[in-house]
Amino acid sequence: MTENEQLLERVAAKARTTRPWGWPTLPASVDADTLTRAEAALGFPLPPLLADLYLRIGDGGFGPEYGLLPLLDSPPAGEPAAVAQYLTYRERGQDDPDWPWPEGVLPISHWGCAMYACVDCLSPHAPVLLFEPNPGETDQAWFVDAPRLTDWLRAWVDGTGWYDVMDEDTEMAPWEEFRIRTGTAAGTSSPTARRTAG
Repeated sequence: MTENEQLLERVAAKARTTRPWGWPTLPASVDADTLTRAEAALGFPLPPLLADLYLRIGDGGFGPEYGLLPLLDSPPAGEPAAVAQYLTYRERGQDDPDWPWPEGVLPISHWGCAMYACVDCLSPHAPVLLFEPNPGETDQAWFVDAPRLTDWLRAWVDGTGWYDVMDEDTEMAPWEEFRIRTGTAAGTSSPTARRTAG
């Protein structure tokens, strides 16, 4: 059994026994067609482990704090789905160049107070980023929560995430790729533009 398979089993076990705030039951998992439609709307594939969470465990409703967002379809009167959140933030970023949303960074969980856990779907290890806009400066709003999605999930299963420990000395490193990924650094373009040009 691979490391990811073992981790998925542990996540599934915890998902069956714990409910985040606002989720009375664990939603059914999505089917392959829903994943395909989601990826088509996003314009990039989900990292395999993130796809497996939705395909094999549930369409959101498990994970830290408020839990993972649904992938494509929002529950009635619920938080917008991850795909809708991503597309909305990308569109708003085009209208407000002071707050660009990085390409390929999918919000997967809402922390409250406009903060999100996001997966960088264009990086090979799928790091989890914290979007925390409350300081009011776009350059200071992005942090690396975990270098890999596997680390983030392990922290939730083991109860060692920053949201569990609340250690006042815990500091997250800033996400150094923000300006490159938003095309706001001098002389840069977005990853899609670079791929298209090449």
